Formats: sequence, C-alpha cells, structure tokens
Amino acid sequence: MFVNKKTALITGGASGIGKKTVIHLAEKGYQIAINYRKSESEAICLAQHIKDRYGVNCIVVQGDIARKEDCVRVVNETLSVYKTIDVLIHNAGPYIHERKKLTDYSLEEWDYLINGNLNSVFYLSKLVIPIMRKQSWGRIITLGFDRVESAPGWVYRSAFAAAKTGLASLTRTIAIEEGEHGITANMVTPGDITNEWKEKSIQESRTALESNKASRREGTGEDIARVIGFLIDEKSDFITGSIIPVTGGFDVLGKIFKQ
Repeated sequence: MFVNKKTALITGGASGIGKKTVIHLAEKGYQIAINYRKSESEAICLAQHIKDRYGVNCIVVQGDIARKEDCVRVVNETLSVYKTIDVLIHNAGPYIHERKKLTDYSLEEWDYLINGNLNSVFYLSKLVIPIMRKQSWGRIITLGFDRVESAPGWVYRSAFAAAKTGLASLTRTIAIEEGEHGITANMVTPGDITNEWKEKSIQESRTALESNKASRREGTGEDIARVIGFLIDEKSDFITGSIIPVTGGFDVLGKIFKQ
C-alpha cells in the first residue's frame, strides 16, 4: 500500500481530456488511478508512461461508471492499493453523436446517458465523500458544457443536457453540504474542443495558429487539465460551488443554434 501522497481517481482517464488531466496531475506528483471502460491497452500504456516519466504510482481500474456495481468495484480496487482517494474527477460521460430528438431516443439510450452523466456522480461521490470527511480534505471535480448553469435547451442533445444540468446543481449542493468537512466541489465546462485537440497541448495550438493552420487558437485538453489542477490545489479551498467555463470566449451553444 502506498501512503502519504494524495491520490486522484479520474474516470475515463485513458484518452482525451481525461488523459491530459492524468498527465497534468502526475506532473504535480499525485498518485493516479485511471478508470477506463473499454480502452484497456491505452490505459495500461498511459499508466506505464506516467510511472516512467514522472515516477509516481499509477494504477488502472476497469469499470463502466454508468453501472452502480462497477462504481463500487472501481472505488474498492483503488482503495486496495492506495490509502485514500483525495481527489475525484468525474471526467467520463457517455455521449451520443447522432443528432436525434427526444422522441427518437430509445429507453436504453436515455437511461445510459442519465446514469453515466448524473447518477454515476452520485454513486461515486457517496462512496468517496465519507473517506474525504475522515481526513477533513477532499476535491471533487465534474465536467459540464457551456452555460449549463442556466439550464439551456440543447436541440438533439436532450438526455445529455438534462443530465449535465442536473449535475451542475448536484455539484453545487455537494459544495454546500461538504464545506464543513474541508471538501470542495466545482464544475469545469469545456468549450468546443474537437477530438483532434483533446490530447494536444497549448503549445501545439499556438503553433498551429502562428503557422496559419488555424483561424483561431484551438482549445485543448491541456487547457482543461490546467484548470482542474488549479481547483484541486491546497490553496484553492475558497473556490467551491463554482461552474467555470473554459471556452476561449466562444459561444458554443450559439453556434449550434445558428446551424
């Protein structure tokens, strides 16, 4: 068992924004538990890279967070290796790219999106918060979408939008309820970061802009990871119940409405 270091459990940490968050936290010296659903080889490769490059402990834990049973197993397996879970980052969240109206969603699709984006946060937080209370310290980070705090409608994304809107309220409720225990909870809302840029760096984005390969500075996974790293810092304890947009000032939903 590894002791005396803060441990971060990151759901969906094998790829995309989750991967960049894993790397950023490893740079800061956190012990890492990478949760993945299907990306086993990617998770194992990333964990080995983290160990070799940054010299921090890193494990991988399989589990579909949309399933309550898997959430229990993910937490138990993490605690079988590490003494505590100090930081919980809810990065994973099912998303259906096909554009469909509410009535076109199957019951199974609706349930999966709600479970994966909202209920999973309840499952994992219920398991982890008592651990954080014992040490009077903890950080919980959720991810939303631009303007989620205003409960906007999002055409063709009814299930995802409903779940994340509920999650915004839940995140703020956790912040209020757990503040006395030294636990903060905040939501980060990424802008329009395409798959191509989710695992790239800020420098790569700046280089693309300078070489006229992009019309504007693209948002990257590193942009999001840096904000998460700031929010979980020891000195960020006064920041809680916040919903922080990281959009480059770009109106994500406005673009969708124009389309």
